[in-house]
Amino acid sequence: MDSQSDLRVTVGDRELTATWTDGAPETRTALENVLPVSGDAIRWGDELYISASLDAPLEGGREVVPEGAIAYWPAGEKLCLFWGPTPASVDDEPRAAAPVTVVARLEETAPLADLTGGAELRLERADEP
Repeated sequence: MDSQSDLRVTVGDRELTATWTDGAPETRTALENVLPVSGDAIRWGDELYISASLDAPLEGGREVVPEGAIAYWPAGEKLCLFWGPTPASVDDEPRAAAPVTVVARLEETAPLADLTGGAELRLERADEP
């Protein structure tokens, strides 16, 4: 595993890595405090989300997010993973239904291209055994 990765992200049987992004220190700290977090994800277009209650406000809220974004939606208490268009997208950009805080980003999204339906989603520190 790349030593620069901060997070291990498991989607079903696919193991991915992610790095923290800048600009959401409160959300990052709140997420770090509850890791590992997992759940049966609900799929919405090319987005998966699980319930996660973090003590963090909306930071730098945005609806259009980068491909591979891991984001928190404080209003709905959901942790979201985006890798392509959603029903809210205008073009091919990943778009949330409401403003979210981007806290990390997957290093690659190609393994998710053939994902069908939902899957268990798990986030943990990359250095966890």
